[in-house]
Amino acid sequence: MNVAVHTLGTKRQLGAKRQLVSLSLTHFLNDVMTTGLVPALLPLYKTAFHLSYLQAGVILFVSMITSSVSQPVFGLMTDKHPKTWFLPIGICLTGFGLTASGFAPAYWILLLLVGLSGIGSGIFHPEAMRGAYMAAGTARGTAQAIFQVGGNFGQACGPLLLPLFLIATGLHGLGWFAFATLAAFVLVCSVMPWYKKSLIKNKAHQAEIRGKNHPGGLILLTIVVIFRSWTQIGVAGFLPFLYLNQGISLKNGDLMTFLFLAAGAVGTFLGGRFSDRISHKWLIFFSMVVTIPFAWLLPHVHGIWSIIVLFIFGLFVLSSFAVTVVYGQLMFPKNIGLVSGLMVGFGIGAGGIGATLIGWLSDQYGVYAVFNLFVFLPLFAAIITLFLPSEKSLREAE
Repeated sequence: MNVAVHTLGTKRQLGAKRQLVSLSLTHFLNDVMTTGLVPALLPLYKTAFHLSYLQAGVILFVSMITSSVSQPVFGLMTDKHPKTWFLPIGICLTGFGLTASGFAPAYWILLLLVGLSGIGSGIFHPEAMRGAYMAAGTARGTAQAIFQVGGNFGQACGPLLLPLFLIATGLHGLGWFAFATLAAFVLVCSVMPWYKKSLIKNKAHQAEIRGKNHPGGLILLTIVVIFRSWTQIGVAGFLPFLYLNQGISLKNGDLMTFLFLAAGAVGTFLGGRFSDRISHKWLIFFSMVVTIPFAWLLPHVHGIWSIIVLFIFGLFVLSSFAVTVVYGQLMFPKNIGLVSGLMVGFGIGAGGIGATLIGWLSDQYGVYAVFNLFVFLPLFAAIITLFLPSEKSLREAE
């Protein structure tokens, strides 16, 4: 009897892991088409529509803000009544918005389509992260790391696609992403039967969850995520412009952006794995503190040192990515969708606001001067982290 129960439990765990990998792959495709490609496309959009740095920053702002505002809203909507069909609807809107933006006849239509893609991403993320949460078991940090590394690697691959084929094809090459949308749709449909069954089981478990919400701690954590996001999005969006000003080609500049974001994907996975063993609070603090010197070095180094500094910068700045999601869920145990939307949606999407400000500052003072300001953002984040509640105090309040 015990052997049979153990075998059944093992099969369920393997099934959950397979669904988690499928969700991670879907997350990869979703984020390639949003936070991955949109920042990398800014130079092409800028040239095609004859834009200023500020107008280019507005494109990134629209992409991020539509996703950031909609994610916590959709997360709150679905906390009591999850909607499985949000997964395919979200991924289809994301793909359509990006694909159609390659054929936009005017700047305002481009903004509309980029915004539609952002809303699709906002619909997709809360439900997908709820699925990752239900597949986690006791290793929540590792599960979030597996799910989030898909998205972060998608962000990294976006800039890589530019020198591979989009520079040659131009914006019309975005039409090929209709196939990526179809692949994501097939993947997410394969997850839905398991997801529906898991929601039924989780509904009974949710009623048993005890514990108080900690709005003060969640607000501080969201501010930390916003500062981290401004750093990440600012570097990813404007690094090609920095290298163009240094005489480095757009192709090589986008390869460097890929390196930065790929290092972030590695950091996301490692941070999530470590968070199952060590304090969430101090892991976040350590990641922000270590980021500071590399943020300062980035605009001042060249050659092989640029590669080394950029990789370590990306590794540490995003090593707290999955951790902040799990930490936020611990602070708001009955509102997984809302927390997921805040940590990945609002927090990261607020980077679009930072991108607009960075674009304006770049017009006024130049890109190089702006990169010297990035050192202050992880510094502010590290200071705020010191005031976060410890996990021990959160668990004692349950």
